[in-house]
Amino acid sequence: MSASAVAIVTDSTADIAAEIAAENEITVVPLAVSFGADTFVDGDLTQEQFFARMAIEPRLPTTSQPPPGAFEEAYARLLETASSVVSIHISNRLSGTIESARQAAERFGDRVTVIDSLNLSWGLALQVVEAARAARAGSDVAAIAARVADARKRLGLIVGLDSLDNLARGGRIGRVSAFLGSVLDIKVTLCVDEQGEFQPVGRDRGERAAINRTLAWVERHMGAARRGSFAVGHAMGLERARGLADALRERYEVDELVIYEAGSVICAHTGSGWGVAVLPAT
Repeated sequence: MSASAVAIVTDSTADIAAEIAAENEITVVPLAVSFGADTFVDGDLTQEQFFARMAIEPRLPTTSQPPPGAFEEAYARLLETASSVVSIHISNRLSGTIESARQAAERFGDRVTVIDSLNLSWGLALQVVEAARAARAGSDVAAIAARVADARKRLGLIVGLDSLDNLARGGRIGRVSAFLGSVLDIKVTLCVDEQGEFQPVGRDRGERAAINRTLAWVERHMGAARRGSFAVGHAMGLERARGLADALRERYEVDELVIYEAGSVICAHTGSGWGVAVLPAT
């Protein structure tokens, strides 16, 4: 990395695979997940290992944001060779991670810019990848921030859950609970709104109906656009994700499509399910 380059940082709730992070020169600061006294860095456990452990534990795992020191260390290391850092993170409405990043950034003055994605998973990752590509093309901080803001306005994320157990017990659904009532055995779809909070999309009996609702939501979000970039995530449902990816390829001209695994921190709150992130082309 040249001394004039802008370095890009995010956190592990972006669910960016290690090879994609390396290819795009993205630094990922991990959150952590704990089963009682046993704490694991996000990514230490495979998805299968995580769900197997969660199935036998009496309580849901807890998650914790990185301490400011973790971000300070990352920023200091990157600023040895980069002129500036742009650090993009999970919505402030869903995690305190961005506050840790902001506290750490204070040490470095205007050399570190922290951006709230107002999203999570690949709703966050698509913004991070846009920033990384702009940085590698030689854009300055202002231009990178503008590109991220443009992507944030255009993109959307819908999540489908096999069960609401984890979200309900973890207290992450907020106003959504009024919509759901006590019906926890129905597959529910949620999206992330402009304020970075979960909002209900629908509830359906059966997977096929929920998948159809997901695709209908994507259609509405795409609007008149027939081309875009997509990311399809899964938590213990790779074949379902592949089916969703095939459906997207049939319907749209796909610039890029990533199939990814949701990480332990995301899965601790959602349980098993799927997600589709959409970035319509301009």
